Amino acid sequence: MEYRLLGRSGLKVSLYSFGTMTFGGSGWFAGVGQTKTETARRQIDMCLEAGVNLFDTADVYSDGESEEILGEALGDKRQSVLVATKVYGPMGPEENDRGASRHHIVRACEASLRRLKTDYIDLYQIHNQDSLTPPEETLRALDDLVRAGKVRYIGSSNFSGWWKMRALAVSERYGLERYISQQIEYSLLWRDAEDELLPLGLAEGVGALIWSPLASGYLSGKFAAGAQSVPTRLQGGGLAAVDGERARKVVGVLNEIARDHEGASASQVALNWLARKAGVSSVIIGARTDEQLADNLAAAAWSLSDAEVARLDEASATPFRYPYSHHRAYGADRNPLPPLLPIAQG
Repeated sequence: MEYRLLGRSGLKVSLYSFGTMTFGGSGWFAGVGQTKTETARRQIDMCLEAGVNLFDTADVYSDGESEEILGEALGDKRQSVLVATKVYGPMGPEENDRGASRHHIVRACEASLRRLKTDYIDLYQIHNQDSLTPPEETLRALDDLVRAGKVRYIGSSNFSGWWKMRALAVSERYGLERYISQQIEYSLLWRDAEDELLPLGLAEGVGALIWSPLASGYLSGKFAAGAQSVPTRLQGGGLAAVDGERARKVVGVLNEIARDHEGASASQVALNWLARKAGVSSVIIGARTDEQLADNLAAAAWSLSDAEVARLDEASATPFRYPYSHHRAYGADRNPLPPLLPIAQG
C-alpha cells in the first residue's frame, strides 16, 4: 500500500481508504448496504491487512448507525487507524439540526464522538456547502473543536471551487484551522472535478479524497441496460442516464486493459486510473460483500502505465467548458494540464 500526505499537512493516508456507507442499512441506506458489526469487523481486518489506515463515515449514514458500527467494530484497533466522519445532513426534526452553523457542528461532533466510542476525530469534514452560514462561523467552530482536542484535522466535501477558496482565505485572514482535504466525486464517468477542484487542491495544498470512484458501481462493468441487479444509486432511471455510448466505450477499454493484467478486474483498472491523477490523496472504496472488497483492495498491488492512462483519458474525454475551452484554444502553453503522478515503486 502506498501512503500519501493529505494536503498541506503531515498526515499520511493510505492510497485506498474504506468508506462505511454500507454499515447499518436503515431508511434509504438499506439499498446501499446492510453490513452489521460482525461483518464490519471482518472487512476492517481485511482493510488493515491490506494496509488501509483511513476509515470514512458520516453522521447521516443510516442515521448514525454507520458510526456506531464502525466504533464497535474497530474496538481496541481505534488508536492504530484514522477515523474520518462528516457533519451537515439532517440529524433531527428541528430547523437547526442540519447545516454548518456553530450550533449544529458542536452538537453533532459530541454525538459522533459518542457513537464512534472515541474521544477525538482524526478528520472532521463539512459534508456539503452551506451558503446560508458565514464561513467565519463554521471555521471558528471547527477551530474551537481542534483546540479542545476533539478534532485533529478538518476537511470539506462537495464544496464548489469558489466557496472552498473563500473558506481558505478566511482561515488565512483570521489564523483559523484550514481545510486540508476535500472529499469529491471523481471517476472516469464524472470528470468535472478536473475543472476547478483538483487544480485548486494542487495550488492550495488541499488533498482530494475521492468518493464514488466506480460511478456507483457502473465502472465494474457488471451493469448495463436491462441488468437484473442494479446498485441503489443507479435505480430510478439512474442507469439509463449513465449507460450511454461514452460510458460503454469507457467500460470497453477498462475490460481490454484488465485482460492485459493477470487477475485484474475492470474495477481495479478504474481505481488505478484515479491513483495516477495529480491531487488525489486517497480513493475511498466501499463494498457490500467481502468479495467486492477483496477485488477493490487488489488494485493497490499494481499500476497503470502512462499509455494505459492515456487510453482511458481519451475514451472518457468530454469537451472543455468555458472558460477552460478558451484556455485550451488560446492559451494552452500558459495553462498546462497537471502531469500524471509517478508509478509507485516497491
